[in-house]
Amino acid sequence: MINIEVIKGSNENNLSVLRRFTRRVQASGVLPRVRAKRYTLRTPSRNTGRAKTVAHIKKKEITNELIKLGKIVEVRKFTRRR
Repeated sequence: MINIEVIKGSNENNLSVLRRFTRRVQASGVLPRVRAKRYTLRTPSRNTGRAKTVAHIKKKEITNELIKLGKIVEVRKFTRRR
């Protein structure tokens, strides 16, 4: 982590201190790294992927069982349109 510190001089106005601070921030390269990282998605871990797969399989088994018992009607995803 990079901390940028600017100390105001005795005869220095606020605008020049702010300008010096922005220059140091740009020179450090913090903003481009943060902006590049903002929208990237983390790769999910193996455990979360496996848990998702197990949950999907369980849900599929339950719906198949309910279809066999006649409690729900099988819904076809793709129907022919005319």
